[in-house]
Amino acid sequence: MARTKEFNEEQILDKAIDIFWYKGYNGTSAQDLVTHLGLSRSSLYDTFGDKHTLFARALGRYQQKGVADVKELIARSGDMKEVLKGLLKQAVLESSQDRNTKGCFAVNSMVELALHDKEIARLLDQNRQDMEIVFLEAVKKGQELGQITKEHSALSLSRFLYCTYSGIRVLSRSKETAKEVYDDILKVFFSIL
Repeated sequence: MARTKEFNEEQILDKAIDIFWYKGYNGTSAQDLVTHLGLSRSSLYDTFGDKHTLFARALGRYQQKGVADVKELIARSGDMKEVLKGLLKQAVLESSQDRNTKGCFAVNSMVELALHDKEIARLLDQNRQDMEIVFLEAVKKGQELGQITKEHSALSLSRFLYCTYSGIRVLSRSKETAKEVYDDILKVFFSIL
């Protein structure tokens, strides 16, 4: 008789996000996974196959949650300019308060793996496209309502927003990034909107 799983896969994926986010893919050992996830090696490999598959699933879950959170925030607001400003301000706040200098899991994965791992590169490119679509919808809505300039195309602004957001998250990897740097980034971005 087969044993039933005594754990929730989504909770395990959330724990996997934490350890991979903190240590990176290459810095996370099989023992780190066993210890942090609280699973035996056999349960880990029976459920997820291997470290790479677990990483890909954790990254996918992280990305899905991120896109869903931004969509919900946009859907709840009528002021798109303020929503987009809020997203960047939140990224700065999280980055400046990140004592572990974790940055963004997706951005970190892009820097670490995308050049050499086609599957991860594909997942990350899909995430970029998904975020750009969400930002595009917000910018279009803001332009229609007269809240965001039409001087630039909605697509250009959504791509610029994605790159600005990602850049803020990369900067957070350094504990030395001064508040003034973040302030300058926000000031320039807000002037463009």
